Amino acid sequence: MKNIVLLILLVPFFSSCKEEVTTNANKAIAVYKPEIRFGYNLDHYKVIHDTIRSGESFGIILDRHHVFYPKINKIAATVKETFDVRRVRAGKPYTILASKDSTEKAQVFIYKHDKINATILDFKDSIITAKAYKKPITVVEKVATGVVNSNFTFSMDSLGLRPNLTYKVADIYAWTLDFLRLQKGDYFKLVYEEKFIDDTISAGYGLVKSAVFNHKGKDLYAFRFLADSTLNIHEYYDENAKMLRSQFLKAPIKFQYRISSRYNLRRRIPFYGNRVKPHKGTDFAAKVGTPIIATASGTVTASTRRGGNGKYVKIKHNNTYSTQYLHMRRQAVKKGQYVKQGDVIGYVGMTGNTGGPHVCYRFWKNGRQVDPLKEKLPAAKPMKKNVKPTFFEYIKPLKYQLDNLVTDTKQPESNTEIIAQN
Repeated sequence: MKNIVLLILLVPFFSSCKEEVTTNANKAIAVYKPEIRFGYNLDHYKVIHDTIRSGESFGIILDRHHVFYPKINKIAATVKETFDVRRVRAGKPYTILASKDSTEKAQVFIYKHDKINATILDFKDSIITAKAYKKPITVVEKVATGVVNSNFTFSMDSLGLRPNLTYKVADIYAWTLDFLRLQKGDYFKLVYEEKFIDDTISAGYGLVKSAVFNHKGKDLYAFRFLADSTLNIHEYYDENAKMLRSQFLKAPIKFQYRISSRYNLRRRIPFYGNRVKPHKGTDFAAKVGTPIIATASGTVTASTRRGGNGKYVKIKHNNTYSTQYLHMRRQAVKKGQYVKQGDVIGYVGMTGNTGGPHVCYRFWKNGRQVDPLKEKLPAAKPMKKNVKPTFFEYIKPLKYQLDNLVTDTKQPESNTEIIAQN
């Protein structure tokens, strides 16, 4: 009797569930969707995520996953034009898709170069293939406003913005703004792009589309614009169509430095008995190992070590100008090498006669050493007159956007905001 009662009680339960799934049109029915990654249905494989360890090679990894060396050698030879398996690096993540049978033999190897790019080696069949894979990304346009209270780096950090964006902004203003001389209360506004994977995982920054830096009460605008379609190089211009880039950078170090000694022909040095010993360079003090960059493009005429100069690099930019960078820890370029403006040519050190880590920056004009901070240095090639009307029309909405971003200069807080998504 108990069994009969139990059966009667269970029948309505099962019938009601069935009815809910088949007859209730207002309720969503859960439909299973397979997980597709890198173009593969992961349900068909045993998925193994791992990271290349120190001393591991491509062969060692595949051998561990039951692929024998004759096949490994064949894979390496087949894909060498697309992917050199000898260049896999420790610390890089990878994914293996292995068979689901008892052998669990690797069939696909996915090497992840970074968050976005990967190389897929497929060797599950007799045909071995290698192809590049790029994860789809979403580009989000953002704005940021901030106030300088101690230095620019700290202000950007307080926004939660990573150093890559700080360096991008520093590069834009490297010719027009001395980051060492920023004052408390200076403020900035940025319109920039950030890239995302799956709409949530940040994949780095894109372009800085426009910016304005208010320094000593003066607005310094920067608008990214393609003025010469033949060269196909975007540059940054101010609101008057003047290029921000000049022929020479203001300093051989980006912005984490201080000027410890200026060009001074009547400098007295206690170490030499307080006698006058001209200082024909400008000393930029920074931490040992800080990158030193070329202030303009040119050819390296010397990369050596000599006496009190220590390790140094000298660059000839043209028939008028040359620069020299002294006391390096080590050089990063060789004599005869052509370098571009902003390239790293060495690292701050203390070689030669020096009381602390710095780079002594020397500047020649027509064969004579001069003070670069007092020279009126040549500007870059100006925008063509027939392009200016297009530029002025292009920057109208960008300038309006920047001008209407609110920054509370009385408060230390800064903010970021998402304003558009592509």
